[in-house]
Amino acid sequence: MAQEQAIRIERRGAVGLLTIDRPKILNALDIPTLLALENGLEQMERDTQVRVILVTGAGDRAFVAGGDIADLDSRQGLAHYQEFAEIIHRVFRRFENCDKPTIAAINGWALGGGTELILTLDLRLVSDKAKLGLPEINLGLFPGAGGSQRLIRQIPLCRAKELMFTGDQIDAHEAVTLGLCNRVVPAAALLDEALALARKIAKKSPLVLKLLKRDLRQGQDMTLSASLAYEQAMIGLVLDAQDAHEGCRAFLAKRSADFKGV
Repeated sequence: MAQEQAIRIERRGAVGLLTIDRPKILNALDIPTLLALENGLEQMERDTQVRVILVTGAGDRAFVAGGDIADLDSRQGLAHYQEFAEIIHRVFRRFENCDKPTIAAINGWALGGGTELILTLDLRLVSDKAKLGLPEINLGLFPGAGGSQRLIRQIPLCRAKELMFTGDQIDAHEAVTLGLCNRVVPAAALLDEALALARKIAKKSPLVLKLLKRDLRQGQDMTLSASLAYEQAMIGLVLDAQDAHEGCRAFLAKRSADFKGV
């Protein structure tokens, strides 16, 4: 499938919507789709009108049901390392490092690479019909697009190991209980609720969101003393911004703040 067809790219006001559009094969990830996804992200990052990025899958069956297994079977280690693995790690890392808030609307199966993708996104709304999991062990593999490392940093270690050792799928409610997703939403309302959340966040200062995301991203890999010093420096930068003072003055004047991102 051509890159421009694998991903639908839309802007709805201040929300950029990326839809992985391969429903006949459950939105499986291959190299052209990953490159298209990266291109869509780049467009959303460059668009100054976009303040929040929303990712979902086409159809009502899958968010991303994983990779192309036949394609994976055709690969040998070095070629896989230099080609597919290099690309998927780069693309997922770009989502993880994106300065704009990202939201997953998980509309169906998110297995393998699908779960690995949502681990790179900030907030996750999940359809009540969705299933999540890392089933690679059933193929004689293990998660290789960041999942083995990100999952152990986001949920309890023993539960992360259980999911990876067994390959079992979990439903939406268990995903929320584990802290893997924010909340369960009825399937018919998923996109509307995700857009509502995105629009709510889009009203905040884009500059402050950018600096907050950097504070959280960098701080999680530091010692507590180092991360507190980093936070102290970052909040100083925030107070040099016009948005911080606009927010304070709006509060004192009992009006809505008009954040400009400066």
